[in-house]
Amino acid sequence: MRQRIKFPRILKINRVDGLKISVVFNNGESRVIDFNKVLKNAGVNKNSPEYILFDKDEFLKVEIQDYTLSWSNVEQYIPTIRGSEKRVPYEIGADVLYEYSEPEVADMTNQIGKLLKTARKKSGLTQEALAQKSGTTRTYISRIENDRSDLEIATLKKIIEIGLEKRLEITIK
Repeated sequence: MRQRIKFPRILKINRVDGLKISVVFNNGESRVIDFNKVLKNAGVNKNSPEYILFDKDEFLKVEIQDYTLSWSNVEQYIPTIRGSEKRVPYEIGADVLYEYSEPEVADMTNQIGKLLKTARKKSGLTQEALAQKSGTTRTYISRIENDRSDLEIATLKKIIEIGLEKRLEITIK
């Protein structure tokens, strides 16, 4: 049976901050790409067409094309079969960008961990006691409180509603 190879793809730009871009990859991860590092490692210098991207206004012209980041404002040409040149946008493959990226610390996950820890302490429960009441492990409670574990909503609901005897409410803003 053939194994399906999964390539990283960029689905969304969350935000651009200076020369850093926060993106969502197709595996659901939000990651930050530091283009100061990317461009320097690619050997971009004052004579390179890509050097324009060190200008923050030009860098902001980024868009997603074919599941990767693209800048049509960079003068880049590739040879064609007929011997002429064709202008193409500047792109770096999403697989390379994934390698250069760092996981973005999810604010929501941090908030959930802090909220859980505060509520647990207010209830006078240890991690062990909360774990026993909610049918999980102390290690799992610790990992949530310290932002070291992904959460499933059903598990979070069980911890909050059974373990802490509180009501879980989720809002989208």
